Amino acid sequence: MDETPLTAPADSRRLSGMFSSGLIDRPVTWVALAGFMGTGKSRIGWELSRALALHFVDTDKLITRVVGKSIPEVFAQEGENFFRACEQEVVGRVTRLEHAVISLGGGTFIHEENRRMLLERGPVVVLWATPETVYQRTKNSDRPLLRVEDPLSKIRTLMNERESVYRQGTIHVHSDGRPSEEIVEEIIERLWAWADVHHAYSEAAEGEWSGRATD
Repeated sequence: MDETPLTAPADSRRLSGMFSSGLIDRPVTWVALAGFMGTGKSRIGWELSRALALHFVDTDKLITRVVGKSIPEVFAQEGENFFRACEQEVVGRVTRLEHAVISLGGGTFIHEENRRMLLERGPVVVLWATPETVYQRTKNSDRPLLRVEDPLSKIRTLMNERESVYRQGTIHVHSDGRPSEEIVEEIIERLWAWADVHHAYSEAAEGEWSGRATD
C-alpha cells in the first residue's frame, strides 16, 4: 500500500503546524477524493496527504497490486464486472483505515454500496473539471473506457450520466486551470468548515440524547 512519509503540513491559514506534543492540527484524519477520471485525484490526493501528514492510498494502484495485473489488463482479461467487484473489496479495506487520504477510481463512487461505505466513513471530496480538460489530461492514456472513436464525446456522455451521483459527495472543488497548491488549500479550508459543522452537530445530538436520558 502506498504511504507518504509523515512530513510537516504545507502552509495553510488553518493548519498551525506542529504542537509541542508532536501532534498535527488537522480538520480530519480520513478523507476520500472522488470524481471523473482526469480531474486530478491522484496528484491532489498525494499533495493533500503531505499537507495533512497522512498516508496516501490510490485504490486503482492497490487493485493492481492485489490482482497482479494493470487496470487495462483486468478489463481485457477479466471484464468490468470483475474489476468492480475488486473495487468494492478495496473500498471495504480503505474505509477501515485510519490517518489516510484515499484517491478513488473514476467509477468507484458511482456504485451505491461503495458510496454508502465511503460517506459513512468520512468526507468525500469530489473534484470537477470540464470534458475538454479531462480529454487533454487523458488522451494519451490507456484507459479502457476511452478506447472509442470519439473519446471526447464519450467523456461528455459519461460525465453527464454520473453528475447527479458525484453531486452526492461532501465537498466539491474545481481543478480546471488551477495550481495544485491552491486546490489543496481550498480543500483543507473546506474540510475545516465541514469538521466544525460536523462536530457542532455531534455535540448537539449528544446533548439532546443526554437530556432525554435524564428526563
